[in-house]
Amino acid sequence: MGGTSIPVLWSGDLPATLEFYRALGYRVVSEKTRPYNYGIVTRDGYEVHFGPSPKPIDEKSVAYVACLVYLDEVEDLHREFTTALRARYGRVPVQGVPRITRFRPGQSRFTVVDPVGNSILYIRRDESDIEYGGSKSLTGLQRVIDNARTLRDFKNDDRATSRALESGLRRFGAQATPVDRARAMAMLAEVALATGDSARAAELRGQITDLALTDADQAVVAAELRAVTDLAAWLRE
Repeated sequence: MGGTSIPVLWSGDLPATLEFYRALGYRVVSEKTRPYNYGIVTRDGYEVHFGPSPKPIDEKSVAYVACLVYLDEVEDLHREFTTALRARYGRVPVQGVPRITRFRPGQSRFTVVDPVGNSILYIRRDESDIEYGGSKSLTGLQRVIDNARTLRDFKNDDRATSRALESGLRRFGAQATPVDRARAMAMLAEVALATGDSARAAELRGQITDLALTDADQAVVAAELRAVTDLAAWLRE
């Protein structure tokens, strides 16, 4: 027997919430305020519903109100949402509520948090399995880097990402190859920039130039640093 599961998120100020989703290209198909708030939006063949919210909304609970949307492609959608949010707010909202998470080459998901605090995770349908803690086939700093990528790209936890990399560099940096140290530092620079610490990002980029890197190493690190450059452009545009 077939069935359909539809998430019901918090409505908050329902007209404002629905207007936010209109800006993202959703179509509002229902908006009711009596006897209680209930709204429905749709796009790309799926629906999201919004029902009554607790009063007041507990900020500690907001992070747990979410739904997943699986799609064949997410990169172009992230670009579309970025353009729409920049037009609406005059900037890309990356902190607080509402916000959108950044997107790096090779990433398979991103998150939009709406004005109520609901999170929608847009996930590419063929996303590979996540190995939390870093791949067991890796050791030392390489495994730390793999775990940090999971924390950054899948959990959207920049603080945990930074802690993991800083700790990994202290524990394994002396034994690691220069290119792995540079990769970890480049990831730290990207996270620093994302969290508003441009001075730390610049400091880390300067430290990378002091490492003894071969031409092949520099090509690898250049790909990591490109994420920093792309993020700066994304925030600035």
